Amino acid sequence: MHMRILIVEDEKKVASFIRKGLEEELFQVDTANNGKEGLELGLNDQYDLIISDIMMPVMNGVQMVKELRGNNINTPILLLTIKDSTKDKVDGLDSGADDYLTKPFAFEELIARVRALLRRKEAQKNNILSIADLKMDLVLHKVTRDNKDLILTPREYSILEYLLRNKNKIVSRTKMIEHVYDFHFDSGTNVIDVYINKLRSKIEQEQYKQLIYTVRGVGYIIKDELDAG
Repeated sequence: MHMRILIVEDEKKVASFIRKGLEEELFQVDTANNGKEGLELGLNDQYDLIISDIMMPVMNGVQMVKELRGNNINTPILLLTIKDSTKDKVDGLDSGADDYLTKPFAFEELIARVRALLRRKEAQKNNILSIADLKMDLVLHKVTRDNKDLILTPREYSILEYLLRNKNKIVSRTKMIEHVYDFHFDSGTNVIDVYINKLRSKIEQEQYKQLIYTVRGVGYIIKDELDAG
């Protein structure tokens, strides 16, 4: 599921632990240090899931969830907290959250809940992105070409997924950086070009036709010449 997840957590060690684990599972992750920052990102960026602590400075998690829901943001939200009373759980869920996990927790339980929420979100959607004979399974994180498995790094996977979600459309380097990296990343770097070259070497080997095209001065486009012309 490429899927882009926002972590809202004021404890840096906890945020780093969750982020590292999710990135190892091939999710793209952004972080916010408090509810206000999380709210701003949640309102302005498209996330597939938000994981938020409840007890935070500036704005707590419950307030953030209420604001997001009040602005018609329907992103699934998983709340984290050290509290474990029934009332706290009810308050969290009543705010509009979709699930609740008490600290401390095993990462295996967190990832199970994450996948459950994402499966629910994607239940009505097609979980396969494709172009020509290239296919990406968003649930299994599996990429194939001509039914042969391709081994991609998390960054390569993220870039390819973003291109596939925008197939037959020109995507600027800046947009790709904003999607694949967090919002603090330097947009002046040529890192996208480096990853595109690596990606091409894997999905456009000699026996396969070209799918990724460079649009000089702008960015890239993935297209099947037979379909896109």
